[in-house]
Amino acid sequence: MSKIFLCDGHNLAFRAFYGIRELSRSDGFPTNMIHGWIKSFWRMEDDFAPDQIWVFFDLGGCPQREKILPDYKANRGAPPEGFSEQLDWVKKLSRAMGYGVSEQEGREADDLIAAKVEELAASHEITIVSADKDLAQLIRPSVRQLLPPPTANPRLGWRLLDEGGVEEKFGVKPTQILDYLSIIGDQADNIPGLSGVGPKTASKWLQNWGSLDEIILNAGRITPKRFCSMIYEKRELLHRNRELIKLDTSIQKGGTIPSNPDISKLGEILKEMEMNQSLEEMIRRY
Repeated sequence: MSKIFLCDGHNLAFRAFYGIRELSRSDGFPTNMIHGWIKSFWRMEDDFAPDQIWVFFDLGGCPQREKILPDYKANRGAPPEGFSEQLDWVKKLSRAMGYGVSEQEGREADDLIAAKVEELAASHEITIVSADKDLAQLIRPSVRQLLPPPTANPRLGWRLLDEGGVEEKFGVKPTQILDYLSIIGDQADNIPGLSGVGPKTASKWLQNWGSLDEIILNAGRITPKRFCSMIYEKRELLHRNRELIKLDTSIQKGGTIPSNPDISKLGEILKEMEMNQSLEEMIRRY
């Protein structure tokens, strides 16, 4: 089976942005994220040799989730200075490197990745490239998740997460990740979980009862006892959280498909960004 990498564009762009700082063109235009992006993806190609790479980006908000929870992702501030102006160049760079690039109004990158997993997982070996724990719900025998090197400790390198890795990391199976996150919430997306319930308690409940529905049905038998009434009283919140966190696998539209690198276009971008070392690397590679 061919190896296909599905990459979370914004997640990796922020990592590239913070991984290299204080780089700019001679006129002051920032280039740190562009430098970090191409170095990171070339390293990924060298280490894992995927047959295809797709990159998915968020495009605006997600009205469907915002209707359910008006404060969805309201805790996120504006992008850091220098990020947005580089993002368009990262997309151009990705297309020139031969990657498929996809974004869709009203759909989040996670949903587009989930849709592509459903489309390809039966006949391909899929690797999702992102640090987003929501995507662990997609892991199965033919699907793994590749966690990028942490910006705070890049020496850890890339880390692969398979079904066993999910259980080791979270204490639950990939099929239980949706219920697990529904219980503890997701601070990054401003989704509140059950007050006082942490990852260890949530994983213990799911190990004992199997699913969120069974936990609610057996609320009176849950330990610690102080959570019994809370689970029953907050059952609508728990069901709402599951609706928010569940990924939308409906067919995506638009985007460009993977192709051979466009060496001429890639060279133009690198020259315009004054990335001479990367230009030399491009010549060596292609």
